[in-house]
Amino acid sequence: MNKKKKYLFVFLKTGGGHLAPARAISNYMTKHFPDIAEPILIYGFEETPRWVKYIIEDGYGILQYTSRWFFELLYFLHKIQPVARITSFLVGNFMKKYLEAVILRELPDKIVILHFFCINPILKILKKHNISIPVQILITDPFTPHPMWFLEKKQDLIVFSKELKSKVNRKKSGHNVVRLSFPIDEKFSKILSVDEVNTFKKRLGYNPAKRMVLMLGGGDGVPKGEKLLQQLLETKFEHEIGIVCGNNTILRQGAENQKKKYNADNLKIYGYVDFIYDLINISDLVITKCGASTIMEILNLKKVPLVIDYIWEQEQGNVDYIKNKKLGIYEPHVKKLPGLIKNLLEDDELRLSYKKNIDKENISNGVKEVAEYLTL
Repeated sequence: MNKKKKYLFVFLKTGGGHLAPARAISNYMTKHFPDIAEPILIYGFEETPRWVKYIIEDGYGILQYTSRWFFELLYFLHKIQPVARITSFLVGNFMKKYLEAVILRELPDKIVILHFFCINPILKILKKHNISIPVQILITDPFTPHPMWFLEKKQDLIVFSKELKSKVNRKKSGHNVVRLSFPIDEKFSKILSVDEVNTFKKRLGYNPAKRMVLMLGGGDGVPKGEKLLQQLLETKFEHEIGIVCGNNTILRQGAENQKKKYNADNLKIYGYVDFIYDLINISDLVITKCGASTIMEILNLKKVPLVIDYIWEQEQGNVDYIKNKKLGIYEPHVKKLPGLIKNLLEDDELRLSYKKNIDKENISNGVKEVAEYLTL
């Protein structure tokens, strides 16, 4: 019997967009390739000082929510290669000892990297110990990834759009580039039936006879979420609302305040939940920011995304994709949203026109494709 091969999936928790694909692929391997693959999720900051995690990970969420201009300035500065290399070196040094211990202990058959800060320290560790382990870099931003993904030359890259593959190849940097479909949890390949939707609505306390709008923004919650809730509830919004605040305690408290102020029995508030699949399935419209994993989950379940925010420049390509293909709507102005939301919920023909475009796009869950490619 062949020995199981070990696959290390190395990620950081800057938002949920790096962990989610790693977990989806790992779960698929465990379920479908139990005899040949042993996936291991490795959190790069496991033994990093708390203040480093706070700056890199908590700071990511805080700046997006409170000081977007400063986040965008940092993003821009790190497009300058010397600045990017210095930061990559400094951050990598905080991870190096832990990653080195893990790699030497596990001696994996392949390392899959899902965050650009993890690339440099891992390559240095392999070089230091003269270990020949294939490294696959999985670029989690499908269209407009940060240049820090490409600081190292001649890497094996997995990308998730033909546009990005062409862009990388044009630079002639020696990368081996493979384009696959974006991987999300396997369950997002299955759309619930009408009866199943009604059952889940009842289970979660929603009225099956009413339309439901879901506000969803990943681990950091929905930007402008409290303002939007206020605008909706001021109009005596008749449809049901679910808002997922993730780990954003400020947003959750703000939503609770709005619920109390407007006596909004039609509003349900969640923190971090493990039933996003159910909530998207039972919704008629999903209000979100334009993170890749969340957008792909929505589109795979044939729901219409109403994008109200995105991170420049990282998520610019995701927004352009939604707009250019007419798969949903981008509207950043909160005051325009209540009327637009009401229209989308009540005009079945309008909503159906977007769903037809989603069908035409033939969007598929790439988790099987990516897992099979990695285990070749």
